[in-house]
Amino acid sequence: DTIVGTIDTEPVLLTLDERKTRTRIIRKIESRTSAAVNKAMQEIMAEYGELAPKIFKTITADNGSEFTHLGEAVPHSKVYYAHPYAPSERGTNENQNGIVRRFFPKGKSFENVTDEAVRRVQNWINFLPRKIFDYSCSYDLFMENLNYL
Repeated sequence: DTIVGTIDTEPVLLTLDERKTRTRIIRKIESRTSAAVNKAMQEIMAEYGELAPKIFKTITADNGSEFTHLGEAVPHSKVYYAHPYAPSERGTNENQNGIVRRFFPKGKSFENVTDEAVRRVQNWINFLPRKIFDYSCSYDLFMENLNYL
């Protein structure tokens, strides 16, 4: 998903959630365009290196135009698109976008938000103890699951 600040032509936040552990990846991208999303996805895939095809087996996106060419950026992943006006199909992502909004309220421009600030929010979410995981955090569970890949 993308989180928009004030207008679409400004930088936006690209958000990805690993479904099993609810680990969140947030990247500030230059605009809400397909090219910007694809560039960020390729960078994320490069960060995970040879593990990327095992971690990103499938990706479910909303129907925004910024995701129209997502399959080109991640050819090893199967890309699914949620039904229009069905945020319940991406519940974890929508819920965690709400958490991000605590730090970056609606209407706040992302123009002056630093990558470090985005990383701090990402880490805050990933190190948050969760009742569903018996008060373990997403990051620890994700790292544990990487051992099984």
